[in-house]
Amino acid sequence: MKIQLLPSTFDENGRASVRQHLLSIVVDNKVAIDAGSLAFACSDRQREQIRDVILTHTHLDHIAGLPLFIDDLFATLTAPIRIHATREMIDILERDIFNWSIYPRFSELSNDNGSVVEYHEFARGSAFTVAHLSIRSVAVNHEVAANGYLVSDGKGSVAISGDTAETDDFWKLCNETDDLRAVLAECAFPDELSELASVSHHLTPKGLANELKKFDKVDCPVYVINMKPMYREKIVEQLNAARLPGVRTLEIGKVYEW
Repeated sequence: MKIQLLPSTFDENGRASVRQHLLSIVVDNKVAIDAGSLAFACSDRQREQIRDVILTHTHLDHIAGLPLFIDDLFATLTAPIRIHATREMIDILERDIFNWSIYPRFSELSNDNGSVVEYHEFARGSAFTVAHLSIRSVAVNHEVAANGYLVSDGKGSVAISGDTAETDDFWKLCNETDDLRAVLAECAFPDELSELASVSHHLTPKGLANELKKFDKVDCPVYVINMKPMYREKIVEQLNAARLPGVRTLEIGKVYEW
C-alpha cells in the first residue's frame, strides 16, 4: 500500500512547504482520505484515477479542495466522484457547501455521461469497501462527529486517526489488527496550548504520549500528521525531546509504501 500526504502550503518562492494547512492523504494514487488540498496538490495521474473520497469529518481543512476537485473534472467524468461519508457529514455538505450559495449542488447535476457525484453513506464503526481497499471506520473524539480509519489492501493495514483528542476505540482497533504496518496520528498543538487543544479536541505532544500508552504494538511506527502550521517547529521540537519510541513526522509529498 502506498500512502502520500499531499502538500497544501507554499513558501515565498512558490515551492511546497512542510507546513500543513489542509489535509489530504492519497492511497495507491486511487483513493483520497479527506480532500483539504486535493484539487490543489494532486498529480495528473491522481486526478485521472481518484474517484473515491473518504471523509473523516467536515471541517474546512479536510474538505476545502473537494468542490474544486469535482469542478475541475466535471465535463470529463465518465463515472461519478464517490464521496464516502456518514449521514451527518452528507447533510452538512449539502446544507453548507453544495447549497448553490457557496458552490453548486453537484448531486443534482450531470454531464453528458451521467451523474458527477454519488454519496456512499456508511455508519460510524462500520466496515465497507472502497475501490480495492477494505475500510473499517472507528469513532474518535472531536468537536464534530469524526472518524478514524483502518485501511487494508489484503497485504497490510494502516490506521489513520483523523482529528481527535483522547480516544480509546481507535487504539483498541489498532491493537486488534495483526497486520498493522503504521499508524498516522494527529498532534495539532504544542504543549503550552493544551487548553486550546482540549477545547478544540486535539492532541499535544504530551497528549499523544499519553495516548500511546494505550498502544501495544511497540514495533509499529507512528507517524505524526495534522500539525497546525504556525506551531509545527515547536511541536516537532517537543516530540523529539519526548523521545517517544517509533514516533516520527510524516513527510509531506513523500510516498510511503507499507
